[in-house]
Amino acid sequence: MVKQLKFSEDARQAMLRGVDQLANAVKVTIGPKGRNVVLDKEFTAPLITNDGVTIAKEIELEDPYENMGAKLVQEVANKTNEIAGDGTTTATVLAQAMIQEGLKNVTSGANPSWFTTRYRQSS
Repeated sequence: MVKQLKFSEDARQAMLRGVDQLANAVKVTIGPKGRNVVLDKEFTAPLITNDGVTIAKEIELEDPYENMGAKLVQEVANKTNEIAGDGTTTATVLAQAMIQEGLKNVTSGANPSWFTTRYRQSS
């Protein structure tokens, strides 16, 4: 398979679209009045759920760069589920906001390494 390469703003925007698609599908389930999401399963009946990590695991996007962004947020949901057992939707929404704000700052000239260091220090 031929490797596709994207750089700079094109790559960041494609990954952000993937982050947003996954997070937007998950965040409708947040809170006591959260909605259910219907997942189409190829060989079984559709699944109706309001569990953030279940929704995140089922999302796979066609565009490889968008899919990379979605996989970043899937990892957040998976780790939150492993460690805390709950709060995956909240973690997904927070990850989306952090990525969006981080990319805004990087686009305006901030050093990406600075953000990485600060995120690691805060965890």
